[in-house]
Amino acid sequence: MTILEGKNITKRFAGLTAVNKVNFKLEKGEILGLIGPNGAGKTTLVNVIAGTYPPTEGEVYFEGNNISGLKPYKIGRMGIARTFQIVRPFPGMTVKENASVGAMFGAKGKDRTAKEAIKVAEEILEFVGLGEQMNVKADQLNVASRKRLEVAKALAMSPKVILFDEVMAGLNYAEIDQAIELIKKIRNTGITILIIEHVMRVIKRVCDRIFVLHHGEKIADGAPEEVLNDENVIKAYLGKRYKELIT
Repeated sequence: MTILEGKNITKRFAGLTAVNKVNFKLEKGEILGLIGPNGAGKTTLVNVIAGTYPPTEGEVYFEGNNISGLKPYKIGRMGIARTFQIVRPFPGMTVKENASVGAMFGAKGKDRTAKEAIKVAEEILEFVGLGEQMNVKADQLNVASRKRLEVAKALAMSPKVILFDEVMAGLNYAEIDQAIELIKKIRNTGITILIIEHVMRVIKRVCDRIFVLHHGEKIADGAPEEVLNDENVIKAYLGKRYKELIT
């Protein structure tokens, strides 16, 4: 069952076409990877899905409903959450207070009291491994913990779909392995995931399917093994060195 779909999504900024006639489908329960070089249009596509930018052309459908051009808070209330490439926790607030914001403004936020939101935040922070840091000021966290807090804020929104934008950036090998296990654990709760990532170890280990953007256009879509061995993908993004390593 398709839960999220893009049809001919195009986004232009003045004379620049950042995303050009991109089609994709995200099936319920799967992890879909979105890869490509810097400037390929990956974050722009996520911004269109999440409502930060309206599409210039094309439509986005969530559970069969056209959500193209809706405000981000309305899309969040419907059940789509996202993380951001550059992590910015709310300054001066504790980890628990940061996560509580997500609980108040997500899919079930309008039905929650502040007390209930705090309880949800506490449960989510335990889930992502920040239980012992929930009363720490968020701006005192290290990079790995800030990334987990970003994930916690999205999870606290009670989403059906999460859009992860480079959640592994800045992490070391051990932290990446821990984050991979967290992503698998999130999927096991029934949440569907679209993930932008440059770390191919992550893409191979968590994704059911991958699609690739290059200069704003989709150049490949399929199983990880198939896509990562595609000559066009190697030439446009992965490079000859990657091909040498896998052969």
